[in-house]
Amino acid sequence: MTAELGHFALVLALAVALVQSTLPLVGAWTGNVAWMALGRTAALAQAALALIAFAMLTVAFVGSDFSVVNVAQNSHSLKPMLYKVAGVWGNHEGSLLLWVTILALFGAAVAVFGGNLPMSLRARILSVQGMIGIGFLLFILLTSNPFLRLDPAPVDGNGLNPLLQDPGLAFHPPLLYLGYVGLSVAFSFAVAALIEGRVDPAWARWVRPWTLVAWCFLTLGIALGSYWAYYELGWGGWWFWDPVENASFMPWLAATALLHSAIVAEKRDALKSWTILLAIIAFSLSLLGTFLVRSGVLTSVHAFATDPARGVFILIFLCLVVGGSLALYSFRAGELKAGGLFAPMSREGALVLNNLLLATATGSVLLGTLYPLFLDAITAEKVSVGPPFFNAVFVPLMTPLVVAMAVGPLLAWKRGDLAGALQRLKFAFAAAAIAVLAGWWWLADGPVLALLGLGLFAWVTVGVIVEWAERVGLGRVALRDSLNRALNLPRAAYGMSLAHLGIALTVLGITASSAWQREVLTILKPGDKVDVGSYTLTFEGARQMRGPNYTALQGSFAVAKGGQHLYVLQPETRRFPQPPMDTTEAAIESTLAGDLYVVIGEPDGKGGYAARLYWKPLVIWIWLGAVAMAAGGVVSLTDRRHRVGAPSRQRAQAAAAPAE
Repeated sequence: MTAELGHFALVLALAVALVQSTLPLVGAWTGNVAWMALGRTAALAQAALALIAFAMLTVAFVGSDFSVVNVAQNSHSLKPMLYKVAGVWGNHEGSLLLWVTILALFGAAVAVFGGNLPMSLRARILSVQGMIGIGFLLFILLTSNPFLRLDPAPVDGNGLNPLLQDPGLAFHPPLLYLGYVGLSVAFSFAVAALIEGRVDPAWARWVRPWTLVAWCFLTLGIALGSYWAYYELGWGGWWFWDPVENASFMPWLAATALLHSAIVAEKRDALKSWTILLAIIAFSLSLLGTFLVRSGVLTSVHAFATDPARGVFILIFLCLVVGGSLALYSFRAGELKAGGLFAPMSREGALVLNNLLLATATGSVLLGTLYPLFLDAITAEKVSVGPPFFNAVFVPLMTPLVVAMAVGPLLAWKRGDLAGALQRLKFAFAAAAIAVLAGWWWLADGPVLALLGLGLFAWVTVGVIVEWAERVGLGRVALRDSLNRALNLPRAAYGMSLAHLGIALTVLGITASSAWQREVLTILKPGDKVDVGSYTLTFEGARQMRGPNYTALQGSFAVAKGGQHLYVLQPETRRFPQPPMDTTEAAIESTLAGDLYVVIGEPDGKGGYAARLYWKPLVIWIWLGAVAMAAGGVVSLTDRRHRVGAPSRQRAQAAAAPAE
């Protein structure tokens, strides 16, 4: 009965989405207040129905109801409870239901927290959200129904892909989807503004927090997926420029550009048309990722489906959304006034440079991702575009962007003084030079470009400190006054500083772990010793063991440094019977200085075992930097300016108050 209830809830959600997408839009067009208000009710109802459907599928997985096809194909009675729950979204149908649920919840959030929006704008936003909901609800009901029954029901299920039976993968998809789907709100804001034919500073201020929420979730989702690949796949890498990895990275780049562009639109009433276009592109790239994962055009550990019919449906939907929104943009963009003027050397100019570099980087990643697919479709020729291409293109684009991060915040709005900004960054110059010289002196065996990475880390870190010191007048006013200024700084300023510092930390982690890692691939017998970095590892042997739903070969490595025993690392190679698959469980000892990373392989038949051992300096800072970026976004969200209207709207309300 739970499956039928969930299916019926989805059908009702589709009916509600049809109402939500039409009546509020007509009401905004005709000025019918009752119809505009219906958008809020419909959004809340659609969210409730989607939650009911998701809850019913969760009940089926937790209760091991193998009469449901989805449960039988993706669960097993012996699975730990965490992975029974994670199995809900560890498959195509369930993950799509999660997407629909999150989409409905974001629509409900706009309905609840969008009280500061003009009623007509909110009605149009909710209508666009309803249209997106119609597309995904039709997709799930027509091609991907998660509630199909199986008769007769099997005694047990096939089990979840063992690679997905990991805490990281239990939380990675929800975080990533919150980012993907969150960008639908920015898209709805953009389309609603185009329908109205008006974009002003108030609109830019309203769209920023919604984009920031999606950006924070997307940052954490990408970081968690990267960390999962690092410790679960056993190859020691954290990013491979896999097409599906790129599919999540491109919306992140576009959303980052959108956040910075919206600042110019809010502060200077400029770049309005470009900001609208970025909002459309960011969500369009999210839909492109959905197509890549679910169409069967890619073979990846991330991919969900290989059914061409599903691919055709999502491709048609993608064309309608992207094509329709871009057609509306081409029709309306010319009506948007240009706004305030500014000199190239100004805060606005720095943000424009930021957008140009991010947009170019997004385009290069898009080209490298889609080119093999287009070539295969046209000529049947198989080519591979891998890390060499992306590194060669992406790094040169990001280097000037990182350099500009320290300079831009020190420039004035409208017209800035570049020479003055650079003079105030003298300590950042000194820190970058010291970092480069220190890296060359102590770590002379690394590549030259690694020294550039160290310099960029020091440059941005000290630049963030200098910018904060300038804001609070440190050294220019009394210390007590500086403290008062620091306490009264907008939280968005602290959020920006923290996010930029997170970028610096990630650059440091990428540089050190890529340039100065140590790798040993060998065959070890019990008692053999091997040196990795400054550590000595002694292989103590391997044994067979049994887990909750797998068997494993577990190795034991005693770790010593300077002749002193520190700890024991126990990597595993696991074998799952249902579905049959072998997985690698690396043993990792993480410190702020670096990771000792050990993988055990198959026996060689002569008493030895294959082993892969790494020393990865500062690698943990890659993910600590991502957490700092997301934390900066959260801090910015707490700024009260994101919860009120723009100044022009406040003045309008104040003028209207006496009349009331």
